[in-house]
Amino acid sequence: MSDDAANSANDLNLLDELLAKAKRAGADAADGVLFRSAALEVSHRLGEREDLERSESQDLGLRLFLGRKQAIVSSTDIAAGTLEELLERGMAMAASMPDDPYCGLADADLLCREMLDLDLADPNEPEPDGLYDLAAAAEAAAMAVEGVTNSEGAGASWGRSSIALATSHGFAGGYATSSHTLYASVIAGEGTAMERDFEFTSARHGGDLEAPAEVGRAAGERAVGRLNPRKQDSQQVPVIYDPRVSRTLLGHFAGAISGPSVARGTSFLKDRLDEPVFAAGIGIVDDPHRRRGLASKPFDGEGVANRQWQLVEDGRLTTWLLDTGSARQLGLTTTGHASRGTSGPPSPGTTNLYMQAGDRGPEALYADLAAGLYVTELIGFGVNGVTGDYSRGAAGFWIENGERTYPVSELTIAGNLKEMYQQLTPADDLVFRYGSNAPTVRVDGMTVAGT
Repeated sequence: MSDDAANSANDLNLLDELLAKAKRAGADAADGVLFRSAALEVSHRLGEREDLERSESQDLGLRLFLGRKQAIVSSTDIAAGTLEELLERGMAMAASMPDDPYCGLADADLLCREMLDLDLADPNEPEPDGLYDLAAAAEAAAMAVEGVTNSEGAGASWGRSSIALATSHGFAGGYATSSHTLYASVIAGEGTAMERDFEFTSARHGGDLEAPAEVGRAAGERAVGRLNPRKQDSQQVPVIYDPRVSRTLLGHFAGAISGPSVARGTSFLKDRLDEPVFAAGIGIVDDPHRRRGLASKPFDGEGVANRQWQLVEDGRLTTWLLDTGSARQLGLTTTGHASRGTSGPPSPGTTNLYMQAGDRGPEALYADLAAGLYVTELIGFGVNGVTGDYSRGAAGFWIENGERTYPVSELTIAGNLKEMYQQLTPADDLVFRYGSNAPTVRVDGMTVAGT
């Protein structure tokens, strides 16, 4: 038995014993979750090693049901005596809670019965010296870019987590994940004309990281490319979203189709199920089983079997994102999107969410434009989830006669997400770099406010 399997078995045994005690104490049902994590992080600046940090933690959450009442208690101390007190406190809390007609464990027939191996845990833990070497190489490559004048630093990190989940009606499962990250952040220019930018790479397995030289060079080139930005007059033009920022449009979409928002009537898409909400041809997928995916998991936060969902097909919205509670409130069945912490009830969340690639290169999206804005950075959060009104600070490059020309900054881009989604065109450059990903996209008819 591997170390991961042995540790998972031990954690599940601990949870099973706790749930059995909860039943004996009078709980009608219960579930428990135990998270463990370890992390190592280093930083490097101007050729010198700086910080070295290591942390380890554990956190247990227990959810108890008395009829339609529920209480949630948590602790970072999992000694037997502490858990006895935790259970006693949780039972007292549950008895005093008001009824919640939608709470409860997921239906037993929806539970995951087959654990997929998604290769989420790298068995190799790096040494601090190895992480320092990665950071040093990335920073050196960034500083070598002509025009770079200073460094905010580079860093590398490793982390490992395990999740164990058990319910009183028969589910017990666990899995481990790892993460490796490398970044560099540098400054270009002098005096009041300085600009900064960064680049990073992240992966489940260390061998999947981009090369340090590539990360550093990209950080340096991005910083230099932002030098001497201009202001721009206010006007209505198409906006091109770089993949670094296009994924934020998916985040707003995910929030709008989240079960609780729909049930409360606070979503601008609350009446649009089975209707076209994006332009024809647009597809959006959520895939929890992507191998080595940064947001993959073999089951959801309630132990429900999860699967790939085509959330948008040919522009049409096909489903909500549901956990058990929000599904019951809407008279539906959970979609296996429950996400769970230790101090609150499950709530819906995405896994590997992505917009499917189009059939045109990113340059083709703006080759026909006399004027437009290519956005590389968004600032602030000005999105109304009820109406879809959208306003964000932005910086990037101005497009003239089909080409990216000079850098621009201190702009605001505005529109309404309902119209923006209908005017959206994706490029063919989808790359999986985050938990949520989109290619370069073009959105027509937006307002760019400048000087």
